Amino acid sequence: MIKSKSLKSVLALFSIVFFLCAFSGIDSNHNIDNVQYKYEIKKDINYYEDSASLDDTYKKSQCKLDIYYPTDKKNFTTVIWIHGGSLTGGKLEIPDELKDKGYAVVGIEYRLSPKVKATVCIEDAAAAVAWVFKHIEEFGGNKKLIFVSGHSAGAYLGLMVTLDKKYLNKYNVDADSIAGLIALSGQVVTHFTIRREYGIPNKQLIIDEFAPLYHVRVNAPPIVLITGDAEKELLGRYEENALLWRMMKLVGHQKTKIYKLDGFDHIGMVKPGLSLLNKDVATLAFAISPN
Repeated sequence: MIKSKSLKSVLALFSIVFFLCAFSGIDSNHNIDNVQYKYEIKKDINYYEDSASLDDTYKKSQCKLDIYYPTDKKNFTTVIWIHGGSLTGGKLEIPDELKDKGYAVVGIEYRLSPKVKATVCIEDAAAAVAWVFKHIEEFGGNKKLIFVSGHSAGAYLGLMVTLDKKYLNKYNVDADSIAGLIALSGQVVTHFTIRREYGIPNKQLIIDEFAPLYHVRVNAPPIVLITGDAEKELLGRYEENALLWRMMKLVGHQKTKIYKLDGFDHIGMVKPGLSLLNKDVATLAFAISPN
């Protein structure tokens, strides 16, 4: 039996939680502002806009994005979603779990190895992110509320364009202006497809300029690292991410956190990972722009 004093404490705590959820604009489904909006989708937008790129058949066919956005809302948040597939496969997607949450979702496609060197994938991801910074206000979005996310290889690409500033600097975009990075089971050492091009096997790790770990820095945007179970993930994926979390902390970055989803493997972690993504995007967006 709960004593009346304890019961009052529990009820008081519940009231505080309810107040925060109600007035922070974050509902139980992690909707940004708990309002249903009308959405449209624009497809097959080339994010390389120069004539030389449009003359390159493979580049033109691959380097596209789709934008799924609310048409009756202004200054909305945007999540850029980069698909996985080892940098050798996969395709543009806008996950259902990210739809109708009060923000826009931009799904991007990029060129794939072995048709191009795997490092070209990073360049493509940066070009797509830069396109969003340049154009999102035309759709009604707020360029101060652009988040980057992805799963596996997509998370790796997001980490690289966020932590190594040279990729976005090329387009006069400061990577520190990204509102937050949410990486689902991304490699933080040099990607194994890049290592394969060097003739290095999967279990022989290297950390060079193509490793997010190489670029730890204090002034990076907020970073959320999400992996599956340490015993079920790919090749030490949790431990890699835990090392990045630790190194970011050691250089003084105070806004990196990590989740380990026990019981879930590399693919199974995606759905619960997307739920965490929605939660963190809502929280971080509210912190930046509470109105």
